[in-house]
Amino acid sequence: MKRVMTHGTFDLLHYGHISYLKRAKELGDYLIVAITSDREAKRAGKNPYYDEKIRVQMVGAIRYVDKVIIRDRYIEKEDIIDNEVDIFVASSAEHGIFDYLNDCCRIVYLARTEGISTTKIKSDLKRSE
Repeated sequence: MKRVMTHGTFDLLHYGHISYLKRAKELGDYLIVAITSDREAKRAGKNPYYDEKIRVQMVGAIRYVDKVIIRDRYIEKEDIIDNEVDIFVASSAEHGIFDYLNDCCRIVYLARTEGISTTKIKSDLKRSE
């Protein structure tokens, strides 16, 4: 069984997230999604609308996702080893950032879905107020 892992905040779930997770799942048999914890998101300057428990429930309800974990730090080699990951998937916007995992697993960078992002949704909603 080929195990795939990806990560993200997955706040304000949208069709770009669904497309990304579908494409990640197509790379293997079992998809693990590491959700950014509330604490880590705030440390990184993000302010998720939904708390981590709700984001875990939403992402876990997606049919392509087999397991959801919360991460309170950047993805480390031990996360890959502990979860027996064969392929780690990240956004093309992060190209090269996860290359330090190359000796543990294959790294795949997927293109983001054009025209949609949580940042764009929040900005559009703010302008419409």
